[in-house]
Amino acid sequence: MIRIRDIEIGIGKPKICVPITGRTVEEILEQARKISPINVDIVEWRVDYTEFASDKEKVVQVLEKLRQLLQNKLLLFTFRTKKEGGERAISEEEYFGLNTFVAKTALVDLVDIELYSCESQLNDYIEALHKTGCKVILSNHDFLKTPDEGVILARLRQMEHAGADIVKIAVMPQSPADVVTLLSATCKANAQLTKPVVTMSMAKLGAVSRITGQVFGSAITFGTVGEASAPGQIPVEQLSEFLDFFS
Repeated sequence: MIRIRDIEIGIGKPKICVPITGRTVEEILEQARKISPINVDIVEWRVDYTEFASDKEKVVQVLEKLRQLLQNKLLLFTFRTKKEGGERAISEEEYFGLNTFVAKTALVDLVDIELYSCESQLNDYIEALHKTGCKVILSNHDFLKTPDEGVILARLRQMEHAGADIVKIAVMPQSPADVVTLLSATCKANAQLTKPVVTMSMAKLGAVSRITGQVFGSAITFGTVGEASAPGQIPVEQLSEFLDFFS
């Protein structure tokens, strides 16, 4: 379990995270206003949806406004790269430069870093982010298939060994058996690792994985208020009811 502000991640019900996917400043802030009064724990700003991610001054201005609107909700900053299902490609230098810059602003609580963004210097990058006081979610996304259980567990262990505060993997099921594979790996990872585990099987076929985190050990689940950022995300109102049922 880790505690950020007043939120304990990795204990009790999975914490609900809602993505902001606006492309313009106006769309981003409008989504934030809709999310603000809703009972969710984490808000993820998917900056790869914008055309101004390289404009650091504008990024800070948006973060300042998001921080005001979202009050004590945790703010997660994510640039999802094209190779892992995001909206835009970015160079390694730009990717880590942006994430480190944002962490230093102290306006965000967590930054999402992709496991395979730069394996050779990953530990150094995570250490630099930690020096700012920001927590790191290390993630991996497979939009084509569900790897074998052993592969999923190995990737989650690799994330923990790299220094992540939270480890996350999302996979695409091709059959019900794939969903079982993901849930089994989640249960084992939750028992074996010391950091909170976040997993999901995507699309409608894998939706059950988004609502049974307390049963199998996934600490965060992603819901929607408006546009989804990944296939299979469930509207927050329904998601909350499902989570209450399984608790």
